[in-house]
Amino acid sequence: MDTHLDEDKLLSHPIGSESMLSRLPPEAKRWAESLPWIQRRYLLSLCHLMVAATPEMRAEFLDDYTADGLISKVLEDRDTKQKVRDYLREFRIDTELTTASLRSYIRQFYIHSAQDVRRQPDLYLESALRLVMSTEERNNVFNYILGFELIKMMFRMTWYEHEKLYRLQRNQDEFIQTYIKPIQHAHRINKIIVPRDEHLFFARRDYYVQRPVIGDKKLVELAIATFTTETTTNFGFSIIRHAHSLAFDYDYVFGAEQEIFSYSE
Repeated sequence: MDTHLDEDKLLSHPIGSESMLSRLPPEAKRWAESLPWIQRRYLLSLCHLMVAATPEMRAEFLDDYTADGLISKVLEDRDTKQKVRDYLREFRIDTELTTASLRSYIRQFYIHSAQDVRRQPDLYLESALRLVMSTEERNNVFNYILGFELIKMMFRMTWYEHEKLYRLQRNQDEFIQTYIKPIQHAHRINKIIVPRDEHLFFARRDYYVQRPVIGDKKLVELAIATFTTETTTNFGFSIIRHAHSLAFDYDYVFGAEQEIFSYSE
């Protein structure tokens, strides 16, 4: 089926009394109307299963049904893929953009979207459809990967390293509110870092330099639970669009300790 479909017509307008088939791109409408009765029954059965399924089941189905085709389309965006590779090297993140890792990330994107359904349940299938139908949305896969890898990196940083990282940013308060505080809140409630005697300097120093110990599976779960797909994707997109949107100095952030603890939580 033609890849240049009018996704705006399909997804941007609320459904009214008009025929749903008339809202499909012409190629899809002709295909649906050409189906013999027995195949229409199959299509109706699939529609029923999708409506009745949980978001997690939809994510699994979409992964099985679309991932191979999506990967081939995503890989066509060679420029963005190379930019993401360059940024991963700059941040010293060793994730490789292989076919296997891309498939894993596309599946994760569906799962992450399924988690977001708790916030915006009517947008889950719309998000999945946009990814399948829109070239621009497919290109967002790389933005999502870069954003998610950076969030994972920050989850494994000490709170003191968080402080050094935020000090480098142009808009420090926004960076703290958007990324640092949600991550540190997740550290707290999951008992990864448990502050004690927070108002005592030396006690505070102990947990500020404590290295979070988080397994790979738990790390992904925490990142998905803490940040929406939109926040994650926008994070990666902002870096790809503006090279200096995230100021970073590896040696400074992960270097020797200094006695600097300043921002209020």
